[in-house]
Amino acid sequence: MYALAVPLVIQLTLAFGLAGLLWPDKLLSVFAVLMFPWPASYRTIRTSSLVAILLSGMLFGALVARGRWF
Repeated sequence: MYALAVPLVIQLTLAFGLAGLLWPDKLLSVFAVLMFPWPASYRTIRTSSLVAILLSGMLFGALVARGRWF
């Protein structure tokens, strides 16, 4: 199960990050719910998307470093 969980997390974070960069207006309502006390803005969506892409890269690097290829 672990063999499928890590690549799935990598793909989800990459997809979420790219969607936030390409379509921030569609994700504005999602971020309004997730960041309830603070107002969601395009700057927070862009920052969160860049962090998600960096996290995806770090997870992929860890996967490559351990040699867990399919």
